[in-house]
Amino acid sequence: MQVDRRGVLAGLSAVPFVGCGRPAGAAAHPSQPEAFDLSGLEARDGARLGFVAHDLASGRLLSWRGDERFVYCSTFKMFLAAATFVRVQAGDERLDRQVPITRADMVNHAPVTEPAIGTSLSVQALMQGTVEVSDNPAANLLLNAMGGLEPMRAFYRSIGDSDTRVDRFEPEMNGLDGEKDTIRPLQSAANLKRLLVDAGTPLTTEHKAMLLGWMSDTPTGPNRIKAGLPAGWVVAHKTGTGGYGPTNDIGVLFPPTGEPVIVAAYNHATRSSSDAANEAVIADATRMALTELGRA
Repeated sequence: MQVDRRGVLAGLSAVPFVGCGRPAGAAAHPSQPEAFDLSGLEARDGARLGFVAHDLASGRLLSWRGDERFVYCSTFKMFLAAATFVRVQAGDERLDRQVPITRADMVNHAPVTEPAIGTSLSVQALMQGTVEVSDNPAANLLLNAMGGLEPMRAFYRSIGDSDTRVDRFEPEMNGLDGEKDTIRPLQSAANLKRLLVDAGTPLTTEHKAMLLGWMSDTPTGPNRIKAGLPAGWVVAHKTGTGGYGPTNDIGVLFPPTGEPVIVAAYNHATRSSSDAANEAVIADATRMALTELGRA
C-alpha cells in the first residue's frame, strides 16, 4: 500500500509525541548513550562513522562515536530553515518576501537559484530549495538575510546547543579545516528532537509541518537512512555530502504506529570509497540500530 508521507507527517507534526500514551508535554525518558559497536561497518568502508539512534518509545540512545566531531556538510540546511522560521515568527522575516537572484550569488550546486538569475525567489522558495534539493546559493542568501554566521550560531545556542561550529559559507564549509563547521552526532540528534519532536519546540505547528514535509519530499539520499527502514515507515531527513568522502544523513523516522526514532549519521569515508559503499554504510547502520532497538 502506498504511504501518504505528507499526510502522515502533517498529522504527526500536530502532536509532540505519538504512541505509548505519554501526554503532550510530559518529560521524555531519561537517556544515557549506550555503546553501539559499528567498527565492522567502518572497517568495511575504511571510514570513521559517527552514528546515533534515539528511540523515543524506550528512551534508549545508541551511540557510536557520538561525541566526536564530524563535518556536517549540507545537513545544516535543515537547521538553517528552522532558524529562518523562528525569524518569521518573530516578525523579522516574511516567507513571501522576494529576494533578487543574481549571477554573483552563484556557487556550485544551484538547481533552484540558477534558473532564477535575473528574477527573484521568495524566502519560502529559498528555504524549500535548501532543504529539498540542497541548493547552495539559496543557503547563502538565507544566511546573509539573517545577518551572517553569528545569528546562525545564536540560533543553535537558543535551542541548547553551545557546541556546534558555524564558520564558513557554502561551499567552503564542506572542507576539512580543524573543527570548523563540525557537529557531534549526539548534539545533532538532540537538536532534531528539540525542533521536530519536543512539545517545547520553538516552531509553530504550521512551520514544523512545512519543514517535515520538505524533509520528507526530498529526493536526495534514497540509499542512506531511507534504505534501512522497515516497510511502512516514513522518514523526514536531510542529507549532506562532501564530495571527497563525507556522506551524512540526519532525520526523524516515523513508524506506522508508536513514537519515532531519531537518527544522526555522519560517515567520513575516504576519497577512494565509492558513493554507493558510503551510502550503504548508513543504510546498514540504520537497519542494525532498529533491530537492536526491537523496532525492525
